[in-house]
Amino acid sequence: MRRRDLVRMMAAAGVISTLPRSAYASGAVVQLEFDPDRTGATISQDFVGLSFERAQLSNPGYFSADNKELVRLVRGLSPAGNLRLGGSSGEHTDYIGDETRRPPFEIFGPEHNKTIKQGMFVSTAALRTLRGFLDATGWICLYGLKLAHATPEQAAREAADVQRILGPRLLALQIGNEPDAFRNRFRPAEWGPRDFLAEWDRFHAAIAAAAPGVKFAGPDISNKLDYLTAFAGVAHRYPDVIMLTGHYYAMGPAGSPEATLDQLMDPEPRTTTLKLAGVEIVQQAVRTADLPYRMAEGNSCWDGGKIGVSDVHAAAIWGADTMLRFAQRGWIGVNWHGGGNGNYSPIVGTPSKGFTRRPLYYGTQFAQLLDGATFLDTSATPADPYLGYYALRQAGRTRIVVINKRDVPVTVQLPTLPEAKLTVLTGPSATARDATMLTRQSRRPARTTTIPPLTAMLFTLGQGR
Repeated sequence: MRRRDLVRMMAAAGVISTLPRSAYASGAVVQLEFDPDRTGATISQDFVGLSFERAQLSNPGYFSADNKELVRLVRGLSPAGNLRLGGSSGEHTDYIGDETRRPPFEIFGPEHNKTIKQGMFVSTAALRTLRGFLDATGWICLYGLKLAHATPEQAAREAADVQRILGPRLLALQIGNEPDAFRNRFRPAEWGPRDFLAEWDRFHAAIAAAAPGVKFAGPDISNKLDYLTAFAGVAHRYPDVIMLTGHYYAMGPAGSPEATLDQLMDPEPRTTTLKLAGVEIVQQAVRTADLPYRMAEGNSCWDGGKIGVSDVHAAAIWGADTMLRFAQRGWIGVNWHGGGNGNYSPIVGTPSKGFTRRPLYYGTQFAQLLDGATFLDTSATPADPYLGYYALRQAGRTRIVVINKRDVPVTVQLPTLPEAKLTVLTGPSATARDATMLTRQSRRPARTTTIPPLTAMLFTLGQGR
């Protein structure tokens, strides 16, 4: 076996890292500049989001104000984030209203989707504890309803209770999860975007009548952009639709030999669910519908994440850069999918045994520091796709973010002299699982600085810039 093939095989198994090395010669310095007069998108206050399987509501004790450790961890991500409930389990989770049943499990995550298909339910008791959880965290909810195995009347009954109980904590309803994947699964082979829109319209009419004033989001697609384009084309007919939504996974499935750390850091991973050309189609849908777009579900590697890739320090750096990259395009939020003990989940654990933060948690915290900031036009010379560089205006100050996604240091020259204090997201190695650190540091101000491997830095420029 050739050494190159052996390296790829070991990387795919998580044995070694094959992260990209720097394209710069030793001693080269990247010149960073920005234009304070050319502004872009502003990061929304609820940009940070988490996505959970709807089946988790089968246990009312999970999303509960009494689950104080989870409340604390969620609040630690953002004081005003977005909780999305849906996932593939959503199409198998029944609504039972005021009926009382014993919880069938303590937690439900992406790792359970293939093994548990029955016995999952949502009750008004779970909706009430969910409201308490949302009140305790300060978050709002993007709530997913069944489409594949429900009638419009059943969805309307649930929607009315969701609206009544969640009240102002309900941002919007989504009808169905990944409807672009229904064909040959829940619907006939010939079922397509037009059929989906007709079905969505029937559900929407019933829900809007049962829950007057409720808002909607959609189409919550997996990766077939013709469904998004079709939905955007008719969105103007529905004034209660407030955003477009879809999913994004950098790679997948988890078992793929191409789901590696070097692919995770690549600007366009070979197995990504959304190519760069697809991102431009999303942007066109935004313009067509005149509505914002939210990544309602996504993560590093679909099928629950990959050990040694999704649960390590490199994922924190990837996550911070991905959030800022999407925010720069004007997307209004990123909801990391997870829950249970999924390999890619930012928070894992159970109420009875406690919870743990994975590296992606810290990457999310880093990006959240820029909520409310407005992007400025930037340039980096020489350009490098593995160097994330962002300039933003926040509370009257200029923030500079530099993210080194390589396994070697990169030296940069900042536009002007920064302040002494900065925020640093770093770790000892790409594959470290429990050593990612997000710290506030002080150092002697200097325009030229070296960014260590797999490190993100947030600077504040001196007054006047």
